[in-house]
Amino acid sequence: MSRAPSRSGKARFGDVSVVIPAHRAAGTVGRAIHSVAAGTVQPKEIIVVNDGDDQDTAAAAEEASSALTSIKVAVVGQPRAGAGAARNRGLSGATGEFVAFLDADDEWMPGKLERSMEWLARGDLDLVAHDYVRVDGDDERVVSCARHFRGGEDPYVSLYKRGYIATSTVVARRQSLVRAGGFDTTLQNAQDFELWLRLLAKNRVAYAVFDEPLLRYHVSPSGITSHTDRRLACCLTVARRHYPSVALHSAFPLLTLWYRIAAVHKEAMGAHLRKSNWMRLLRTAAGFPIALATLTFVTRRLRRAPKKTGTR
Repeated sequence: MSRAPSRSGKARFGDVSVVIPAHRAAGTVGRAIHSVAAGTVQPKEIIVVNDGDDQDTAAAAEEASSALTSIKVAVVGQPRAGAGAARNRGLSGATGEFVAFLDADDEWMPGKLERSMEWLARGDLDLVAHDYVRVDGDDERVVSCARHFRGGEDPYVSLYKRGYIATSTVVARRQSLVRAGGFDTTLQNAQDFELWLRLLAKNRVAYAVFDEPLLRYHVSPSGITSHTDRRLACCLTVARRHYPSVALHSAFPLLTLWYRIAAVHKEAMGAHLRKSNWMRLLRTAAGFPIALATLTFVTRRLRRAPKKTGTR
């Protein structure tokens, strides 16, 4: 495999496989691939999983990868199965010691992989993530994920409450992801959040979130408002499922649960408000006390009987 020189004249590579799930992403997947290739440290391979086997997406990915001489790029197709299944497909074919995830409509900053690998080596960590820039048309703002990791009573409790790990910022040890069971494809949304909770619940898995915005996360109308009710239902399922784990980390587990229930309802109501879906907004607001009462009852029973979870 040929090597493209860096600005210093020598190629710099990390033992990393980059997995890019792509669904109807012909207009953006090339940008994502090129952002990886433009890094100060490059991965050993990029695996694009064409979820839905769309020919336009495949052609755009092939065209972008044809210009790369230093990175092995594989474009594989599968019937439409969702982002979690696509990431699992990429994970199963990955050969790097580490795996990084990048959604097809997002893009990395040039120093993303270099800084992530430095953090992984510095603390002998299993997973690192970082801040990102949220791009919504002409509006750009930095989203600070690291402050939630550093603040609060416990990083795991803060993760459960706020879901502060953005998937396109993650670099993790491949074997840790495999041992955890990968992404749960029975969840139609929030598979990434559920995996981070499952992976990081074990004290022996070390992780960090550092405060450098090394991802540009592009908001699209379909991404911010699509499947709002489904996402809410999945987030409530995840909250219930991982309550026994958070109860081991939190001094006030019920308060942590209530915070999470309130947070996901607020997110859903905000999405409905932006689309002026007044009936759905009212229905979501009315469902909040019901979810609060139901999950409080259910999780109190679950606390003494934690269940092992994994990909179904």
